[in-house]
Amino acid sequence: MAVLTLGVAGAWRLASDPPLREAVVRNATGDVVGSGSLRLRPPPPPHEAGGLPLGPPPHAGPEGGPPPHEGEPHLGRTGPEFVVKMDSGEVLNIHLPRPPRNIVGKPFGFFWTLGLCAIAVALATYPIIRKLTRRLEELQRSVERWGDGDLSVRVPVKGHDEVAYLAGRFNHAAERIQTLMQSHKALLANASHELRSPLARIRMGVELMGTQAAPGFREEIKRNIAELDQLIDEILLASRLDASEADLGTLESVDLVGLSAEECARVGAELEADDGSSELAVTGVAKLLRRAVRNLLENARRYGQGDISVKLSRQGPLILLAVCDRGPGVPPALRERIFEPFYRLPGASEREGGVGLGLALVKSIAERHGGSVHCEEHEGGGACFVLTLPHTP
Repeated sequence: MAVLTLGVAGAWRLASDPPLREAVVRNATGDVVGSGSLRLRPPPPPHEAGGLPLGPPPHAGPEGGPPPHEGEPHLGRTGPEFVVKMDSGEVLNIHLPRPPRNIVGKPFGFFWTLGLCAIAVALATYPIIRKLTRRLEELQRSVERWGDGDLSVRVPVKGHDEVAYLAGRFNHAAERIQTLMQSHKALLANASHELRSPLARIRMGVELMGTQAAPGFREEIKRNIAELDQLIDEILLASRLDASEADLGTLESVDLVGLSAEECARVGAELEADDGSSELAVTGVAKLLRRAVRNLLENARRYGQGDISVKLSRQGPLILLAVCDRGPGVPPALRERIFEPFYRLPGASEREGGVGLGLALVKSIAERHGGSVHCEEHEGGGACFVLTLPHTP
């Protein structure tokens, strides 16, 4: 682009101001008394020239004054110089000095021409470039939405260039991933549903055994059945929470203070609410919020030691529900991983109960209600799980 602009500017300059090639000398009546052409080489010394040079001697200054200062440029270097032969036979060296150039301020000078060409090129190419960047921005927004979990996003394919090819490949990949995810969720839901039938038959068989089996054996079977039943229930709920279009219940205003008090009474936990927090309401599905609080309390009872405390507070537009225990705590490096499905801390035993989905469900429920959950250290030992939800005025 720069080379093209320079070439156009140079051609324009040559066309508008061609260089001088010939000189003609006329007398007062207009008759030609001499003519000559442009000198392409420096003038020869005076003693070698065919005639007398015009002007003072080479070592004299103007009007016979002192010689010029050292370092002054030769006259031929500041403008064209012509060798003119007069009709009388005299040979003259005529120099036409050029005035100093101001190419910045001169209209239609070099930089003016360069700037005008750049503006013209920019105006001509802007619609094409903007059309391309607009499609790239649309592709970027679609990829960001898809990365946020909206797997149904597709990009319109326009044209036959590289951007259209990229959009088509993205749509193909998104379609395959969405199909695989839907198949995975359907498999989990169907498998969990089908497992309920044999569980019901096992439970009925245990009841029909009566007193024939040892009490310890009966209790072990019942415990295993309850654990399987809980696993199936949590897998079903997790698969429904992952599906953004699933209907999980009616949205209503839920009083977190009353809900937390009921769940604390089940496990003997202590509830503490800040002054003025007697009514903390959240818009959401009551059964899901109850499930989140219950899972946090069950987790604290299962792995904690000693008393369990629940603290409700409000910070601006958010409600904080903290469930704290006096257990071994959670290492800082694992405070994010414990919210992954089926993850257990190193050293945790399956005999302690739980299937590894409780905290993952809490995180999904919190995000479904526009909130979050995180784990932090409890002062004095243990861990605190803080559930953050938006407050409903």
